[in-house]
Amino acid sequence: MPLLAGVGRGPRLSFMRVLPRSAGFGIQFGSETGERHPSSHLAIPVLSGAEGETLFAGLNPENRAGSFDLFSAGDWLVGRCIVPQSPTFTLQVEGIYTELLALTAARGLHAVRIWNYVPEINSEGAEGLETYRTFCRGRSLAFERAGWTGPLPAASAVGGAPGMLTVVFAASRERPLARENPEQVPAFEYPADYGPRPPSFSRAMQVTADGQRWTFISGTAAIKGHASQSIGDFAGQLACALDNLSLISRACGLGDRLGADAPAPMDRHFKIYLRRAADLDLARSVMQCEWLRPTDHVCWLHTDICRAELLVEIEATVAR
Repeated sequence: MPLLAGVGRGPRLSFMRVLPRSAGFGIQFGSETGERHPSSHLAIPVLSGAEGETLFAGLNPENRAGSFDLFSAGDWLVGRCIVPQSPTFTLQVEGIYTELLALTAARGLHAVRIWNYVPEINSEGAEGLETYRTFCRGRSLAFERAGWTGPLPAASAVGGAPGMLTVVFAASRERPLARENPEQVPAFEYPADYGPRPPSFSRAMQVTADGQRWTFISGTAAIKGHASQSIGDFAGQLACALDNLSLISRACGLGDRLGADAPAPMDRHFKIYLRRAADLDLARSVMQCEWLRPTDHVCWLHTDICRAELLVEIEATVAR
């Protein structure tokens, strides 16, 4: 599929589905047609770019374990949980993450990357907190009560389908290495200004699996130290987010632009989340000029972001 396919066709609702056996675990974006898994609808408008993403080729379905549908092959285990949001959201998130950590530990695996799609992420929930802060509290409690001592997985948390919480994880046999941005406070050390519990993730994780070196870049936005930057200024926020992406790229040994200038081919996937659809043209122009290659796999999605003042978030996966 060409880079930025679908330009000019307007937002499309997206859904997540499992691709056919041995095709890999896929997230498919587009209209609700084709082989949709009956419980995997994820309604996030697609603004432009690729209509789907497939990672971890060759995964095959396993039996369901608790809240998770599981898929595995080689060094990878991938789990997917899609559930209606509970009024007791802290307990729900804690329970889901407790399951996640227990089932990976039981297999001697390491959680490397987690994708979270959180409904009404910036709204106040039934527990009197912003939904994202409630989510962070439940997630943190699960790690704490599991006695977690290793590096925290890379992660992102953005707005999801109304009323539905989606959690997808990837775990590997090899122990991953965490990377941090020197100009950002580690998320797990954020002060209480951002909620009763800090976010539980590393800025990036690297691991060797199935003969490839994988780099998972967490959701990256306009934050320096722990403070949001360029409030109300999309161009300023995009520049700051890209500066942070460059910093974490260097920390991962991939140069300034996640290996864009490397002589050896790399498989690069980007998801770019925009709070405002009107910012697509500027974001696309900057990214095409400074970051993207014709072979990159890029999804442009329209959804809310973990802090109400943030306008853009970028995540990436690089395999070589």
